[in-house]
Amino acid sequence: MTLPKYHRDRAIRRALVVMAHPDDVDFGSGGTIARLTDDGVDVRYCLVTSGDAGGDASRATPEERAATRESEQRGAAKVLGVSDLTFLHYPDGRVEVTLELRRAIAREIRRHRPDLVICQSPERNYDRVFASHPDHLAAGEATLRAVYPDARNPHAFPELLAEGLQPHAVSTVWLATAVEPTLGVDVTKTFDRKVEALRQHRSQVGDRDDLEASVRQWGRVAAKRAGWAKKRLAETFRVVTTA
Repeated sequence: MTLPKYHRDRAIRRALVVMAHPDDVDFGSGGTIARLTDDGVDVRYCLVTSGDAGGDASRATPEERAATRESEQRGAAKVLGVSDLTFLHYPDGRVEVTLELRRAIAREIRRHRPDLVICQSPERNYDRVFASHPDHLAAGEATLRAVYPDARNPHAFPELLAEGLQPHAVSTVWLATAVEPTLGVDVTKTFDRKVEALRQHRSQVGDRDDLEASVRQWGRVAAKRAGWAKKRLAETFRVVTTA
């Protein structure tokens, strides 16, 4: 089976990317974000945590680590053409699908009013278990629930109406790291920017000499699974129509 390729869609003017941790968007979707911003899409980020339990070996306090990782994510976002970032400050490693989190994400959807939301798949991938961190699964599920029904339902979280945030219906969701993707994005031309964005996360990958080679291999594998020609690099998503 050959996956269809992303081509510029002028109906996508604004996109909101909701991810669990700093660096999640860059590992899974960095090349895609570069493609979207190159196409003139206004892309904004919502990070559920600040990565305060990130896997580095430092003795920094959680507050210090969070500050570092937020700074790194801002630097990475700048590389990809994104300047609007929101951190929800949920505790890293302890994200659950709560009404509170659904409300927080629905708030961002109503505030930014995106045509497209990109989030993590809530489905566990047993072939790529590291992509299925519990925070990823919870953030993905909470985002889907915020897209439908919360953000569009005027009777859900009436306090958002009191804040002046009117309901908004998102047309499409792209699930990153999906087990059964339905769309591929050719990131061959934006791969170098993806790697540059990843290198901004010095606390996480600063000592990895194999970073570029590893990420390139992942892109090749994704392109091969998509049925594309050799030497192409891909990021894949499952498209969910939510209009």
